[in-house]
Amino acid sequence: MHEDGNGGEGGAASHGSTPQVEQPGFLDLERELTVLLRRARASQGEMARAVHPELEPSAYGLLVRLDECGGQRATELAAYIGVGKATMSRQLSALEQLGLVAREPDPADGRAWLVALTQEGRDRVGRVREARRARYAGRLADWDPAEVGELARLLNQLNRGMEK
Repeated sequence: MHEDGNGGEGGAASHGSTPQVEQPGFLDLERELTVLLRRARASQGEMARAVHPELEPSAYGLLVRLDECGGQRATELAAYIGVGKATMSRQLSALEQLGLVAREPDPADGRAWLVALTQEGRDRVGRVREARRARYAGRLADWDPAEVGELARLLNQLNRGMEK
């Protein structure tokens, strides 16, 4: 699952076979993902407020995407986040007013615009992400580093599967 909390439905059913949902592992998976997602939503709100007190929680994932990928077209961002153009336009306008993003001409297409973090946006998002990683490190300090790496690998595999 991406930091913005969006993910598609998919899985074994989309491959033409019937999933074995009665298996105990799937009940455990559903339960643990429900807890994780509930905590992630609450955490996203806290992180958004840490970036800027007026930032909507749903916009935090957008800022993270821009931090990781650099400038992007609004249509690309809308597709990634999973919202319509009108919703994306409202979010970007709010982020511009907060001084966190700016639009700049797309060097590849003079008719298009890219949205990018401002230096202020980069600094604020960077501080929040660094603090969050420090919290993870503190809470998982008793884990073997290989276990942390394995969890990251499995979550990546899950996220890729959810995108199908």
